[in-house]
Amino acid sequence: MSTQRLGIVMHGVTGRMGLNQHLIRSIRAIREQGGVKLASGDRVMPDPILIGRGAERMEALAKAHGGLRWGTDLDRALANADDTVFFDAATTQMRPALVKKAIAAGKHVYCEKPSATNLAEALEIYEAARKAGVRHGVVQDKLWLPGLLKLKMLIDSGFFGRILSVRGEFGYWVFEGDLQPAQRPSWNYRNEDGGGIILDMLCHWRYVVDNLFGEVKSVSCLGATHIAQRWDENGQPYAATADDAAYATFVTDRGVIAHFNSSWCVRVRRDDLLTLQVDGTHGSAVAGLRGCRTQPRVNTPKPVWNPDLPQPIDFFEGWQEVPDSVAFDNAFKAQWELFIRHVVEGAPFPWNLREGAKGVQLVEAGLQSWRERRWVDLGALPA
Repeated sequence: MSTQRLGIVMHGVTGRMGLNQHLIRSIRAIREQGGVKLASGDRVMPDPILIGRGAERMEALAKAHGGLRWGTDLDRALANADDTVFFDAATTQMRPALVKKAIAAGKHVYCEKPSATNLAEALEIYEAARKAGVRHGVVQDKLWLPGLLKLKMLIDSGFFGRILSVRGEFGYWVFEGDLQPAQRPSWNYRNEDGGGIILDMLCHWRYVVDNLFGEVKSVSCLGATHIAQRWDENGQPYAATADDAAYATFVTDRGVIAHFNSSWCVRVRRDDLLTLQVDGTHGSAVAGLRGCRTQPRVNTPKPVWNPDLPQPIDFFEGWQEVPDSVAFDNAFKAQWELFIRHVVEGAPFPWNLREGAKGVQLVEAGLQSWRERRWVDLGALPA
């Protein structure tokens, strides 16, 4: 069996997600395991070149992760015919122009979500990739989280019966930056820089709901900027102009009602930073990032409302943990391996730029719903 090289231009890997999830836990991990195995038994070894600003910084980053190639000139990197894939995890505002440039250079493209800040640009890059005949994909990592994979197994097994509703809780308290350094970059909280939790998270909820509970057909969304002033990386105060919380309800084509609270202004008293409770006629489940607990119909307790007495039922006791029956890999790495197989051997990869555009469509509809204080229906996107 042989091993072939796959050159990847990686842009935006100095940021939190690009570095930790894409470079370290995905590409580096794939290289350390000996590459990606193809259906033929051959292997593909990713050979990344790291592109970013600041020569010293890029050189140090490349050296720290196995002596990788690096550079500061994106145009020069895209001109190298030996590198056939372009990946971007930089800011959302820059993404459409960079992806279009890579497509024009004949590269296959893979990028973080959102694929753009507006639907018109998201569809534009999808159409450019389709016409150019290059392979393309968007990160939809939560589909490979162990907790959601267990949830999908329950759905596929018919455990829930008819699914009625989904309740998603996401978020944590992001420090304002005055007493403790913030855990997220300051641009996340400036609308003018492409920030906002609606733009950030409704893209995720679109593909999660679409893939598990049916295609989203309408949305009602209320956003908020709860914290109006924050402090940046240099300790300077700034006006937080972007929404830092969103309360959104979706209705799917299967009649499922899904409500998601997303907030960077909430203190966590739940099992995980993300939890999904799914209720069906035959059973319920609560999934987190890794775990999933179930309660079938026959184990459902019979509570009696009486606020004058202490609650005799421990409602947490009647839930059973879904076991880890398989080994779960990092979610980002799992999707990277699928995309690499898609590029090299044409393996199926439905999570393309059109699917990315669906996420941006929901963002726009959510913002419109908030602005106009009404339900907004979602139309079909061009094929």
